[in-house]
Amino acid sequence: MYTFKLFLFIAPLVISSRIDQDYSPVDSISPQPKSRFAMLDDVKILANGLLQLGHGLKDFVHKTKGQINDIFEKLNIFDQSFYDLSLQTNEIKEEEKKLRKTTSKLQVKNEEVKNMSLELNSKLENVLNEKLLLQQKVRHLEEQLTSLIKNQPETQEHPEVTSLKTFVEQQDNNIKDLLQTVEEQYRQLNQQHSQIKEIENQLRRTGFQESTENSLSSKPRAPRTTPSLHLNETKNVQRDDIPADCTTIYNKGEHTSGIYSIRPSNSQVFNVYCDVKSGSSWTLIQHRKDGSQNFNETWENYKYGFGRLDGEFWLGLEKIYSIIKQSNYILRIELEDWKDSKHYIEYFFNLGNHETNYKLHLVEITGNIPNALPQNKDLVFSTWDHRAKGHFNCSENYSGGWWWHDVCEENNLNGKYNKPRAKTKPEKRRGICWKSQNGKLYSIKSTKMLIHPADSESSE
Repeated sequence: MYTFKLFLFIAPLVISSRIDQDYSPVDSISPQPKSRFAMLDDVKILANGLLQLGHGLKDFVHKTKGQINDIFEKLNIFDQSFYDLSLQTNEIKEEEKKLRKTTSKLQVKNEEVKNMSLELNSKLENVLNEKLLLQQKVRHLEEQLTSLIKNQPETQEHPEVTSLKTFVEQQDNNIKDLLQTVEEQYRQLNQQHSQIKEIENQLRRTGFQESTENSLSSKPRAPRTTPSLHLNETKNVQRDDIPADCTTIYNKGEHTSGIYSIRPSNSQVFNVYCDVKSGSSWTLIQHRKDGSQNFNETWENYKYGFGRLDGEFWLGLEKIYSIIKQSNYILRIELEDWKDSKHYIEYFFNLGNHETNYKLHLVEITGNIPNALPQNKDLVFSTWDHRAKGHFNCSENYSGGWWWHDVCEENNLNGKYNKPRAKTKPEKRRGICWKSQNGKLYSIKSTKMLIHPADSESSE
């Protein structure tokens, strides 16, 4: 560029000099040879300037051409990257559509299995009720048969008794078949739940924001190569500021009852309901008040919990164990009957892990409910589909999961929720019943089970 400008400056000077020489007066022309040499020098200077200009233009053209080639290469790489990104986005969209369709089908199937399970539970409960009535009839008939045998030793067994025994055996077999069917349904439910969770995780991993999808064109442009995409992933980050129980939450200044998140030592984070009482906060592990939640659940559900924390619920044996293994804890039981009379009792207690069937050992501290639960005995937790070896299956006859000893006691806070004044004693035993010291059975309206560290003061 500089050479070109130099040429434009020199050329007019040389041309002007030659014109002046051509049109000078005749008398000024000298025949001397020096004027010709001067013209040759001017021509040489002009030729040299033109040569330099040519070299400068050539360098400029080569440089400009190189820059243009670089720009075209970068544009080509960009087009190729955009093309690959478009193809990959289309593939992800198709996969997401398939996953959503599969999720919808699994959810529908899951609902069908749940409905079937509820129907089976209802049928099973009816069969269990019929079994109890039949057992009572059989006992009555066996007593009559015994008296008849004593009076008439040679008399053959009454046909009605034989038919009843056969019917009872058939009912037992039917119940066993139903139990197996229900267990199979629950296994299918758990499997469907796991599949749905896995698909949801896949959707979260492959999901794009809508703005990104709209900004990408689905039409391919040109072949290209593209760098790999890195999506942000959510990690399970442990936080040290999460309290270990409700007492820790209270000590940090939270003095209102409600739902909070806790993380006991060596455990995952989960929600609990903290019940604030007289300058302290208790962790609520069981609550019943209106019968809205069915407590005749499986071993798996009692292990991990069920219900709503703001309504009726069971926190879960694993969660309870993760809390109490941190320190010594107190168990508090609160009862309210249909006359709105309130009672309570507190225990020192130890709770084993799942290998011991969550064995419970109680020592009474204080309260106004005498002989509430067996003390200084190992009580083993069982449900209708799980019982420890050498123990009676009390949950099958009394409904709901609970801690039992060597006999089926009357006190069961996880039994079937009945309205007041149940008609028969067997039906009372299947409700939220409490056996008083004089042996009379009472139906309970509301129950609470709470735990609190033993090194803090308890409250009435």
